[in-house]
This record gives sequence, C-alpha cells and structure tokens, in this order.
Amino acid sequence: MEKEKTARTKTAPAGSAPAESAPAGSADGAYAAEEITARGAENFPFEKITAPLVKWFNENKRDLPWRHNPEPYRVWVSEIMLQQTRVEAAREYYLRFLSALPSVSDLAACDEEKLMKLWEGLGYYSRVRNMQKTAKIVCEKYGGNFPSDEKSLRALPGIGDYTAGAIRSIAFGLPSPAVDGNVLRVCSRLAADGTDISDATYKARLKALLLNAYPNTPQGCSDFTQALMELGALICTPRVISCEKCPLRALCRAEKLKKTEEYPVMPEKKEKRAENVWAFVIETPRGYSVRKRDAGVLKGMNEFPSLVVPQSETTRKGGADGDADGGIAARAEQILKDWGVEEPHAESVEKYTHIFTHVRWEVTAFFVRAKSSPFDEYAFSQLIGETAFPTAFRRCIDLLKDKRAKRKNGRVRKNESDEGGGKNGSKRIQTRF
Repeated sequence: MEKEKTARTKTAPAGSAPAESAPAGSADGAYAAEEITARGAENFPFEKITAPLVKWFNENKRDLPWRHNPEPYRVWVSEIMLQQTRVEAAREYYLRFLSALPSVSDLAACDEEKLMKLWEGLGYYSRVRNMQKTAKIVCEKYGGNFPSDEKSLRALPGIGDYTAGAIRSIAFGLPSPAVDGNVLRVCSRLAADGTDISDATYKARLKALLLNAYPNTPQGCSDFTQALMELGALICTPRVISCEKCPLRALCRAEKLKKTEEYPVMPEKKEKRAENVWAFVIETPRGYSVRKRDAGVLKGMNEFPSLVVPQSETTRKGGADGDADGGIAARAEQILKDWGVEEPHAESVEKYTHIFTHVRWEVTAFFVRAKSSPFDEYAFSQLIGETAFPTAFRRCIDLLKDKRAKRKNGRVRKNESDEGGGKNGSKRIQTRF
C-alpha cells in the first residue's frame, strides 16, 4: 500500500521538461506523463473547466426538486438531507419535509416528535436537531432570512464550510466553492493530485483554487457549483468512471496517465467498533414499551429498551443444561426484572446487524410478553404511524409486524423461536424464559 501511494505522489526529476509533442499547459490538456506527475492541483488550470462544465450541466442535469426555486431555506434543507444520504433516497423525504414545513418559521415552531417523524429513516438525527436550532436563530436574529455572508452562515448550528458554500453559491449566486466528496474526487483526478483526501488542508487548497474558476454572474455561480457536484455524481463516480462521456476529458491529467482509478488517494480504512446490543420489544396488556435513549449512539431518540452488553454476556452459560442460550435467557430475564418489568416471558429472539458510520451493532432482539412495564407504552398503530424510531430499531418493528401477522392468522407454532432464518435479514435463536 505504501509503495503504491509513493508512486502516486512522486515528482519528476529536477530539470525535466515536457515532451515536445505535448507542451505543458496546452489548451487541450495534452501533458506529457512526466509533466503530469510533477504537477498538483496548484498547477492545474481550473479556469479552463468552467465553460465546458457549465454547458454540459445545463444540457444533462437531473430534474431534482430542490433545483426548482432554489431559495436559501430549500437549498439548506436539501444539503443537510443529502449528507450521508443518496439523492434518490432523499427526494421523497425532501418533498414530504417541505410539504409539512414550507418555511423556516414552520421548522422553528415544529413539535419535536413531529420533526423526528418527518426525519425518520434518514439517520444522523443530530442533523435535524441542529436544523431546528438554526431555524430558530434565523427567525429570531435575522427576521426569517438566511444571512449571505460566510461568517454568519458558519456560525449557525450544523452549517460547516461545505454547506455554507452551497447556500452562498446556489441560493445567493455568489462565487463560493462547496467542496464535498464528489468535488474532491473530480478535482483530484483532473489534477492527478496525490494528496490524501483526509488531509485537513486539502479542501481549503481546492476551495481557493476553484474560486478563480467561478463565472461572474449569479446564475453562473449557481450552475458551476452544481455542475461540479453533478459530474462527480453521474460521470466521475467512485467506482464507475465514464471518461468517454466527460466534458472535461481533454483536460484530465489522470485520464491522460490512464490512472483515473488511482485518484483520489484515500485514507486507510479503520475497522468499525463492534457493540453487542440487546433490545427488548416488551408487550403488555397496555401496549408496547418505548423510552428515550439517554446516552451513546442515537441519544435522545425513541427506542425499545436496550443496553450494550459485553461479549462475555452473549456466550454466558447457564440454564438447566448449562448451555449458552440458557445463560443468555437467564441474564435477559434478570435485566427485565431489574428494570421493573413484571412476569416477563420471551416468545422469540431474533438477531440482526445494523451499521453506523463508526460502529457496528450486533443486535439481539427479545420479543417479550409481560404483565406490566415501567416504561411509556404505545398501541401498535402508534408505533407504526406516529412514533419516530431510528432505523436501527425500526428493524424490530418490521419483525414485530411479521409476528403479529402470524399470530393473527393462527400460524404461530410452539417452535416459532426454533433456530432458522427470519425475515428482514434476521436470524432466530432458541432462547426462552
């Protein structure tokens, strides 16, 4: 790996000159191989990409709802949603969100539970909490109008350098680069720049270099920012690189070197931390138990009561036969009783995996009947229609729907929790108490 990385960033020998047939800086981008490897983003003519890129964008751009009437509130909502979310997945969420909260004042005044329900499934819930904080500040301090200067935008909760650049250029028509993953990838390939994209200074360097490429009209500024994003999303993608369709192919140094797949230089991937989570779907005559998470991942979100257990607990031996499942059952029953759940009885247990950015949850979901529970309780119709759950716990609801359907149809058998594959990517295990 280290050897490959060195090869990407090596410089040409001192005094080397470009080949006569490919003069450095030629308009068609035909640099000699040794000249290309000697150059980085600082020596790339970014001002030459503007005209062909904007022309391509206006001829090929997707019809996306946030591109209609791109005023600051709408642009801001879309950019926050599109963080960690694919465009196609975000489209319906965006339309639903704008329908329910068409203005920044509506967002500022929105009930928290309603807001979380609108965001349900998008994940990273701190985003929407920061959105409401920002909406309140914009209403109270700026009269409901987003500021256009970078310093004021950056001071708002949840708005960083990229989002501020997107709002300023797309909504206000100002020359303000917005450098995200797509733009980093495009620029790294164009310039054959071997800088690791996790380098803290790289975005700032590209932002300064791109500033000179911005058109001198508001619409041009808006189009240029979106065009860079669009090129990275449709043509210059991480895995499928459609150089033959790229409007900047003649300028692209990585393409000239036939090394597009080597750029951008990525940081070494870190192993995700694994956590064993036990979640309890507790049903009593009054409904299903729900509480707010008070710490860790998804803090403040609704959950079925859960806790992180050490690896030793997942293989604990106990029960009549001294088996592992018996030990798990005994420990789970004790947890429920310690919480104040009366007469718990596990009907079935399922396992599934949920992946966050930096952590992997190995979830064991216990479906429990009990006499009573100390937690807030909801009818099933409230669980699926009114109560916001993060995706990690919505998997439990999907499994619960299957179990209720079987129960209703009289198809639940004594061996329902026998080992075997469950729906929704889960696995049943034999654990009862």
